[in-house]
Order: sequence, then C-alpha cells, then structure tokens
Amino acid sequence: MSTSFKNAEGRKIVDRLVEVIHENRAYLSEIDGKIGDGDHGINMDKGFQLAASRMEEGMSMSDALRLLGRTLVMEIGGSMGPLYGQMFKAMAKASKEAESVDAGVVRDMLEAAYGAIRELGEAKVGDKTLVDTLYPAAGAMHDAVEAGKGLDAALDAMVAAAEAGWKSTEDLVAKIGRSARLGERSRGVLDAGATSCFFMLRAMAEEMKGLSS
Repeated sequence: MSTSFKNAEGRKIVDRLVEVIHENRAYLSEIDGKIGDGDHGINMDKGFQLAASRMEEGMSMSDALRLLGRTLVMEIGGSMGPLYGQMFKAMAKASKEAESVDAGVVRDMLEAAYGAIRELGEAKVGDKTLVDTLYPAAGAMHDAVEAGKGLDAALDAMVAAAEAGWKSTEDLVAKIGRSARLGERSRGVLDAGATSCFFMLRAMAEEMKGLSS
C-alpha cells in the first residue's frame, strides 16, 4: 500500500472540495439559518464555483489550493470567505515544496490551516465554530504521524476526530459571531462552519486515500 501521492496529481482533491460544497449548499444554508444569516452554503458555493472556473490543466494540489484560497479571500464576503481563504492558502504554502504528499505533509497542512485561523480570530475549542472541527483534526493527524502511522491510517484518525468535534457543536452555546447573541438558544443546532469544515476534511481524506492506493 502506498504511503504518499504526487502533489502534481492532486488537483482532483480540490475538484472534490468544489463538488462537496455544491452538493451540500442547501443543507449548509439551512443549518446556518437556524442561528445565523442562512447564507453559508450559498456564499461558499459561489466562491468555490468561481475558483473552479479558473482552474487550469496541470495544476498541482498546492496550486489549486492556493487559487481556491485567493478566490475566497478576494471575492467572498462575510467572515467565512477570509477564514477559509487563508486556511487554504496556508495549506498550499505548507505543501508547495513537497513533490510527494505523505502523512507528515498533511500534518503540516492541517497545522498551518489551524494557525491561519487562529491568526484571524479568537475562536477556541468550545466556542461553536469551525475550530471545533479543525483543531482535533490537526491534533489527531499530528499524533498519528508521531505514532508512525501511514497516510491512510492517519487520515482515518483525522476524520474520526474531525467528526467528533463537528458533532460536539450541537450541544455547545455559540460564543463567536452573530449566533453568539442567541446565547442558550444556539444550543441544539450544529454549527454551519464546523459542518462545512468536516465535510471538506472528509472529502480531502477520501481523495488523498484514492490517490495513494
């Protein structure tokens, strides 16, 4: 079993991100509408589709992630455009020198992604944001690499941690953003950002495993 894949062949990872946001745009906006503005899925899909229209043949995973990130930062409003844009740009930077992407590179990508999110905001685990998905995902990937796990096993651990973090947001009270004004009324609903983050991390893992097999 392969433990890595070629960065040059990884554009399909970003293509899949575009698909998964498009497929879930209505659901993401629906859950966002319960405690937020209700436009999370719509805005995300707009940005991802725009980036997809600018993709070029022969782009590597890192090239495609950088394009996606730049598009979200420059052309999608609200809070999620800059957040996800900087996250993907950080992933691109962390992987751009890697010809082959293994578990260690993915760890670096996730840790860079979390670092970018932390630079932009003050959200921490428990605040009912995408951090509740991303932070445990990055931590699980780090621990898997330290334990010497291969790419597939490390990705499985990452997705499991991301899913647990995502699901935890249903029982949390929002402390950041518009939904924070609802206080206890925000409990009982999944956070839209945590949800989109989980969907994307899971999609990335699936495509990476497919490329490495």
